[in-house]
Amino acid sequence: MSERLRIGVDLGGTKIEVIALDPSGVPLLRRRVATPARDYDAIVETVGELVDEAEAELGERASVGVGTPGAPSRRTGLMHNANSTVLIGHPLGRDIARRLGREIRLENDANCFALSEASDGAASDASCVVGVILGTGVGSGIVVERRALRGRNAIAGEWGHNPLPWPAESERPGPACYCGKYGCIETFLSGPGLVRDYARAARAAEASGVPAIVAAADAGDAAATAAIDRYYDRLTRALAAVINVLDPDAIVLGGGVSNVAALYEEIPRRLGAYVFSDSIETPVLPPLHGDSSGVRGAAWLWPGIAKAALHG
Repeated sequence: MSERLRIGVDLGGTKIEVIALDPSGVPLLRRRVATPARDYDAIVETVGELVDEAEAELGERASVGVGTPGAPSRRTGLMHNANSTVLIGHPLGRDIARRLGREIRLENDANCFALSEASDGAASDASCVVGVILGTGVGSGIVVERRALRGRNAIAGEWGHNPLPWPAESERPGPACYCGKYGCIETFLSGPGLVRDYARAARAAEASGVPAIVAAADAGDAAATAAIDRYYDRLTRALAAVINVLDPDAIVLGGGVSNVAALYEEIPRRLGAYVFSDSIETPVLPPLHGDSSGVRGAAWLWPGIAKAALHG
């Protein structure tokens, strides 16, 4: 196996991305494909094919790290807490390793994202960083002194499965979540959550994706404007609760919804209404490495992490 080539895979709910990095972190190759819908075996095979194709093109056998929603149970090794529910109950890490014929490293996608941005990304000068994923699902990774915290139960940063803070009566009990509860932050702040909220308010049978809703709001559509404003307020409340507990040096947003440029003006402006302090200096930052930062963090998981380490 090459000591030079590192491959990272980001296994998302809608897309699987692969990247190959040289030792200094320069991307040599990057590809995305759609995630096979509700087909576990096809997902494992797609990951294997992407790695095979990357190695064939670059002419080297690489180390492989995989970022995934949820995490393997420390007790059983089976996936749990994944918004991509097809993964739950499967030994994903073992199955990908078997498909590739080598040992791999598998880590929660939010931890990969946070490691990337805390190492040499938007928050590289911060001691305590929260990396928030706003995508098909919602979660976060916590990095302290460039060490990602897993926690005793491997659930550190599972921010998306707490209740939305300070809910209005209209937000109770909240949408049903795949975890079995109602009103989780994820049900409000995921990309699909925003789309559902807009469709419900606009009385539309279906709605286009987040970019279309943002464009409609920019064009003056009242229902879209109201949905985006609700999203800003809900995200502000949810991040304020993180600040009130952890008081991080920086928060970096990732995932598809992080591409909404106005977030980085609206959220800091609104935090003062909810943070328990007379001043709020916590920056809310876009990712330096874009919405694919997580795949870059995954590439550094094996055989070592460039500027960070995992902490159990």
